[in-house]
Amino acid sequence: MTSYDALLVVSFGGPEKPDDVLPFLENVTRGRNVPRERLLEVAEHYHRFGGVSPINAQNRELIAAVGEGFGLPIYWGNRNWHPLLEDTLRQMAADGVRRAAAFITAAYCSWSSCRQYLDAIEAARAAVGPGAPEIVPLRHYHDHPGFVEANADRVRDALASLPEDARGEARLVFTAHSIPVSMAGKSPYEAQLRETAALVAAAVGGDRPYDLVWQSRSGPPHIPWLEPDVLDHLEALHAAGTRAVVVAPIGFVSDHMEVVYDLDEEAAALAAKLGMAFARAGTAGTHPAFVRMVRDLAAEPEPAPHAAPAE
Repeated sequence: MTSYDALLVVSFGGPEKPDDVLPFLENVTRGRNVPRERLLEVAEHYHRFGGVSPINAQNRELIAAVGEGFGLPIYWGNRNWHPLLEDTLRQMAADGVRRAAAFITAAYCSWSSCRQYLDAIEAARAAVGPGAPEIVPLRHYHDHPGFVEANADRVRDALASLPEDARGEARLVFTAHSIPVSMAGKSPYEAQLRETAALVAAAVGGDRPYDLVWQSRSGPPHIPWLEPDVLDHLEALHAAGTRAVVVAPIGFVSDHMEVVYDLDEEAAALAAKLGMAFARAGTAGTHPAFVRMVRDLAAEPEPAPHAAPAE
């Protein structure tokens, strides 16, 4: 093990009861001038699931799995909802932690999945003051064999869940959260996702055709975001004669509301309407290969100063 006193899991956060939903969404969108009606619309997605995002429970499960025999205390802090990073760093300081590795639950590098997390860590340290622990972000892991293996295994499970006569011809549709084209042009986000998609498809085997598409776009319609959208893509695949798909959200480490609503609800409903066999692959979550990866990253030689994309 390296010279760290602890491991800090840094994540997005999510509501855990109905009263959390709007305050959480206000945190997420602060400073972005998102209309109130849009917040209320998104809030309904959460309320369909009892006002609970799956992300916090999945983080607890990941921490428990990584912690078995790990040898260091593990802390957890979120950018947007409790436990918030500032509160967690304050507790770490009180516990005597002086230097911690940070595992960020975002495998790819863009402003929203990299720079915002690093800024949130520094803001939390500043709020805690001189006694705040030093936080050393672990490297990005989009191409780590453990991440690839976990996603490939989830795809195999999804393929196996399709009707037997649809498995051989099923097309793989990898998805990730769309971002503005201007943001994508300043980061390796899209290139990293394309690399991961190729690695996962190769690990699944069979020379199966695959695509990388996007989901969950937001913001004003006149601002271009990465396309095609997964729903539009399913329509196009159906028109071209595709009869079965496995949708794999490789852009997400664990289930978010964007996964369970945009894919399990909207995409699944569209596929059913089109008469396409549909299966959604799980996220890496607590797959043993992914758990090993987190431990391995924490044991690696300390990374060079963390490079983040320009805004």
